[in-house]
Amino acid sequence: MTENPLTKIPIVMTIAGSDSGGGAGIAADLKTFASFGVHGTCAITSVTAQNTTGVLETFDLAPGAIASQIEAVCSDMKIKWAKTGMLASAEIVKQVAKQVKKHGLSLVLDPVMAAEAGGDLLQKEAFLVLIEELLPLCKVTTPNAFEAGALAGIPVKNPEDAKLAARKIADLGVEAVIVTGGHLDATDLIYESVSDTFTRIPGTFVSGGTHGSGCTYSAAMTACLACDDRLEISAMKAKNFVVQAIQRSMPVGRGVGPVNPLGKALEDKERYLALEDVKEAVLILANSPEFAKLIPEVGCNIGMAIPGARNYEDVAAVEGRIVRCRGRANPVGCIDFGASKHVAGVILAALREQPGIRAAMNVKYSEEILATCRSLGLGISLFDREKETEGVSTIDRGSSEAIKEYGGVPGVIYDEGGVGKEPMIRLLGTGASDLAKLAVELARKIE
Repeated sequence: MTENPLTKIPIVMTIAGSDSGGGAGIAADLKTFASFGVHGTCAITSVTAQNTTGVLETFDLAPGAIASQIEAVCSDMKIKWAKTGMLASAEIVKQVAKQVKKHGLSLVLDPVMAAEAGGDLLQKEAFLVLIEELLPLCKVTTPNAFEAGALAGIPVKNPEDAKLAARKIADLGVEAVIVTGGHLDATDLIYESVSDTFTRIPGTFVSGGTHGSGCTYSAAMTACLACDDRLEISAMKAKNFVVQAIQRSMPVGRGVGPVNPLGKALEDKERYLALEDVKEAVLILANSPEFAKLIPEVGCNIGMAIPGARNYEDVAAVEGRIVRCRGRANPVGCIDFGASKHVAGVILAALREQPGIRAAMNVKYSEEILATCRSLGLGISLFDREKETEGVSTIDRGSSEAIKEYGGVPGVIYDEGGVGKEPMIRLLGTGASDLAKLAVELARKIE
């Protein structure tokens, strides 16, 4: 079959163990590969009985079974780069080294020695074989401080120790050594033996689960190198990727939470869907001549939050509001995230109580509109603008109070205005387009 260069993507391989808890090893590697848009293949070296509390038991595959997996993939596909993870025994290390030589694989070696949640993953005799036979074959190795110290034969407790260790590891035949800073000062250190240069990539510690962070980092490096990124650029991208994967981790067990390699991709998807929903909602409002009479003097807006929104930057709305012009609703400005703190304040207050309520919009206040809302079966709650709290958004506070008073999230939250403040009705719902349809229905009933 003739290859289409326009659709061809880099193909990479992970040679590592499986994690039954889904947080590290093959599971983390393949999710990371997918996030970077490369095609991931695998050769499983060991099966671990593992969860967030640690490794309970391991079952190493026969070296021949590992070789067969690598052979099967490499005989059919062009592997640009590969990475290794858990290589438990001396026999496995030897077989992997043999296959790397045979197929001329460009290799990123992650010297996995222990699981983040606890448990040894590398036998002592395998460690010596890894140094003697596999390290000289790899182009890049990505040890953490503990692993770098073990490979170099010195303790690594600070950045200067990391520099000394990196040079010693490079002397074993590695082209580039990256000592990751997760166990030091969050700064990654790159040493390139050919140019004898050091590059530091600074970072800061973030909160979240870290199980699988080493696997994810080395897999990200592999993917970037396969996409022809330079070493330093690959290291920067890998570091940033791990940081966001930690930030988006979710507790799934009783121990160390796993990183979430797909978290950013899934969030980006939700941001796209929220933007599209608000676009559709604006079209619905703009195409309804009846709705225009519900637009207040200050204009109205409609917003939609992504699931788990943390602040107003996670809420999409119209940048310049929606105004009445020639008897119709007209959006003034683009639809973007962070466009409206007013609508976002209502949505964020609702999300804290009921995560499914992710949309809100404001319309003109009148007793007739409130009565029509009641006739549609919408729950209604009031907040008082006069009760200001210093340092707290009036809309956020007022919406929270209205929700508390109602005993849940109502369909309508309104206020009767204040000094220099127009009274307002706010509609709440699960989606922006559905809320727009409700607003149009409300306008037609009033007409």
